[in-house]
Amino acid sequence: MFSLNNQIAVVTGAATGIGKGIASALCEAGATVVIADLNESAAADTAASLGAHSRFVDVTKRETVRALYDSVVEEFGRLDIVCSNAGVFPNAPLETMTDEQWDAMFAINTHGTFTVVQEALPHMKAQRYGRIVITTSITGSHTGFPGWAHYGASKAAQQGFMRSAALEVARDGITINGVLPGNILTEGLEGQGEEYLAEMTRAIPMHRLGDPRDIGNAAAFLASREAGYITGQTLIIDGGQVLPETPEAVLPPYEA
Repeated sequence: MFSLNNQIAVVTGAATGIGKGIASALCEAGATVVIADLNESAAADTAASLGAHSRFVDVTKRETVRALYDSVVEEFGRLDIVCSNAGVFPNAPLETMTDEQWDAMFAINTHGTFTVVQEALPHMKAQRYGRIVITTSITGSHTGFPGWAHYGASKAAQQGFMRSAALEVARDGITINGVLPGNILTEGLEGQGEEYLAEMTRAIPMHRLGDPRDIGNAAAFLASREAGYITGQTLIIDGGQVLPETPEAVLPPYEA
């Protein structure tokens, strides 16, 4: 129903995981995609596998974000789509959480999103067009999980930022929306262990963990021209995880 042909897209944190799924979907929809990541080698490998381009970025360093956009505009002539996806989710129990752990989470997840969005605006305002999609989470705004108080706070903050920012740039033809993944089977989630994966799968009405492309497909839609009347909104992609009121509400899977 839509095409991203002739659109120039940047996806941060796209070397692996959800970011890679987003980049894959954008490429398939026809966009020219730049994979921007702290891991230059992994970004280059992912770009090669997708037919995309790669750049270095550290979202906690404003000068690298600015340099990223400048290089993209210099090479491709414009900047149409930004998917602010870079983020981390290390576990830290509240009782033992340090100031450094709290600050590091916000530096990447929240302040990084602010920088990635803010630095894109001059390029998008100049052409009076832009699509910004923020990868946030169901955790913080809709759910909580022990050990992720700092993560949930950073993700809820992203959504508060997104809504007000969307109002400020609506007149410039720029939309800002968020995708809220549930439990998506990425390298990071696998690192939580088999017990965690099994527990999460049991809590999902669809009885499966999400795939990074599930998020990518949603992001590609929000990045399209057809989504031009949607801004300041969030789309939950979680297999129905936030719906049940009780564990009993999650029906067992059908027998083969």
